[in-house]
Amino acid sequence: MRFANPYLLWLLVLIVPMIAYYIYRTLQGGATIRISTLEGVKGAPRTLRYWLRHIPFVLRTGAFALLVVALARPQVVEQRSHTNAEGIDIMLSIDISGSMLARDFQPDRLEAAKEVAAAFISDRVGDRIGVAVFAGESFTQSPLTTDKSTLQTMLARVRSGIIEDGTAIGNGLATALNRLRESEAKSKVVILLTDGVNNRGEIAPLMAADIAADMGIKVYTIGVGKQGKAPYPVIDHFSEISYQLMDVEIDEQTLTEIASRTGGKYFRATDKDKLKAIYDEINTLEKSKVEVTDLTLYHEKFLPLLLAAIALLMLEFVFTHIILKRIP
Repeated sequence: MRFANPYLLWLLVLIVPMIAYYIYRTLQGGATIRISTLEGVKGAPRTLRYWLRHIPFVLRTGAFALLVVALARPQVVEQRSHTNAEGIDIMLSIDISGSMLARDFQPDRLEAAKEVAAAFISDRVGDRIGVAVFAGESFTQSPLTTDKSTLQTMLARVRSGIIEDGTAIGNGLATALNRLRESEAKSKVVILLTDGVNNRGEIAPLMAADIAADMGIKVYTIGVGKQGKAPYPVIDHFSEISYQLMDVEIDEQTLTEIASRTGGKYFRATDKDKLKAIYDEINTLEKSKVEVTDLTLYHEKFLPLLLAAIALLMLEFVFTHIILKRIP
């Protein structure tokens, strides 16, 4: 509720002197005929007219108050918002090979990648996002969806060791492309994250890149791992996992070429903060088109108040000139 002319409400202050003047006139009395004594009428009973004599003033004052509020134009405000989103279809292709358990990220590369990807998903508005994973083979963890809750759950279930080990970058990219094949979105993107060199799979990484280029799909590639050496998980003779420092090998040349052929970009993440910054940059580069139209409607509510004021004035007229009519 709002008033279009709120300053007019100050006129309500005039009610105070109106009441004060009426009380003053009432106390002064209204007799116009002088008589010698009131002894004969002092005990006369007071009729209903005596008790109703103040009603015209009350009705007139109420009508004045209602007219002032009506002039201030009370309005009910209704706001409507219409969102028209033109989203982007995005597939996350994540390496889940054994090397992704390396501890140069905290707690390890895979968990860091999942955490940052989850934040990326939350920031996207109006997009369909899916998840593919790969090691020695590849499969779809989640198809394209706008259901962020389900997608986050499926992402949280990603772990290493559920498929044969290895690094099939080409297969991982191809699986993501297959999910985008029937997409009707104007913009389609794959974010491919890996920490190694392609050593498995039936599809060569650059062949998959050419397919992506033909499909008009942009591929952003991310190489994960510190420079130099990193603690990799190794299973000892007692089938227990220990960590051994090994050289970090990322085929940056191939990842760069994949991004170049598809119009994307290659990034190198050497720690979790850098990985988050990369996703933030991709988030900025691939902006969804979201149009929000705000409509504000004002519903005038002065008419009921105006009608009520007229009704009070009519009642005041009836009381003054009919019910409480005075004979001169």
